[in-house]
Amino acid sequence: MPENGLRTETMVLNFGPSHPATHGIIHLKLELDGETVVGFVEEPTIGYLHRGMEKLAENMTFHQWITMTDRMNYVSAPLNNIGYTLAVEKLLGVEAPKRAQYIRVILSELSRIADHLVCVGINAVDLGAFTPFLWGFQQREMIYDIFEKYIGARLTTTISRIGEMRYDFDKDIIYMIKCVLDELEPVIAEWDQLLTRNRIWIDRTRDVGVISKEDALDWGFTGPCLRAAGVPWDLRIEEPYLVYNELDFDIPVGTQGDVYDRYLVRVEEIRQSMKIVRQALEKMPEGPIRIEDSTVVLPKHEEIYNKMESMIADFKFVMHGIRAPEGEVYGRTEAANGELGFYIVHKGGRSPYKIHVRPPCFYLYSAFEKLIKGRMIADVISVMGSLNIIAGELDR
Repeated sequence: MPENGLRTETMVLNFGPSHPATHGIIHLKLELDGETVVGFVEEPTIGYLHRGMEKLAENMTFHQWITMTDRMNYVSAPLNNIGYTLAVEKLLGVEAPKRAQYIRVILSELSRIADHLVCVGINAVDLGAFTPFLWGFQQREMIYDIFEKYIGARLTTTISRIGEMRYDFDKDIIYMIKCVLDELEPVIAEWDQLLTRNRIWIDRTRDVGVISKEDALDWGFTGPCLRAAGVPWDLRIEEPYLVYNELDFDIPVGTQGDVYDRYLVRVEEIRQSMKIVRQALEKMPEGPIRIEDSTVVLPKHEEIYNKMESMIADFKFVMHGIRAPEGEVYGRTEAANGELGFYIVHKGGRSPYKIHVRPPCFYLYSAFEKLIKGRMIADVISVMGSLNIIAGELDR
């Protein structure tokens, strides 16, 4: 019994699984001392959105499983699609034509921009700033208009193909991309005016959810959260893929590893992605967008509809899939939240023996207790938004 005669105890608060600030089905049991987070009563409960994606791969062809990647980080699905197809191409030992690689880079960076727009906008909404969210979401919808124009889908795009891109860019799509980039410039400038030097925003984000570069590496952080901690690691630079080694861009790096730095890094990454897209549009060569290998790519539509042989080849290809060599590969790309890896094991037949996904969110979320321990309960919202936890990617 304390000297003042008052008995004190902590309380348990259920945060989620249905809470607007989790932006997905995530469940925490927080132990609170007043409004201070003492820690977790038990490990966070995940798996509410588990759909057995990796197990499904064992009964699907390599092409069919592209649709599963849409359902991971559904905010930037093209990054998932392209990362997976690159891993399969690594297994096959093939490389898409140069023009297709430039198209992939452009679509990837537009997806990264859309993801960061949503992340920063939603984080601002959670802390009471609604206007930046509306501005950012408008630009995000314009990017989705480009996806819809290109492939016919907005959210779950299945935008990439193994060894090819199904469609080429026409002048209308290129015009739409340039319009988005032009309109995005003033939006980012307005974000700077509204948030970067805003005293309320700074008080809610600076020195909140701090992680050192050493701890970030130990926990397996990648992407903007790792770079915000001061580690200049970006797979587009360290292990270049597609045509990133032909493009000039910078890696934004923070110093404090807090929520504020994670915000600054993502905003600067939007600018760098815009720079990449502009260069890619300028440098994109003419030429084919598919390899000429009938064992890897589907016949062209016009051939399927007009030639018996192509129709039969298409039927057999869809039924039996790619005849990939036996082996195992690990392909990784720089997705919006960090390193997205696909470990593929193939032992012959139409389906992979095993596909394991390395989602960046899983490692970020593992360190969540460390980031919020000793902070106020209001900081839980701030930190979770800055990590950009996507339940579909986390649970798979």
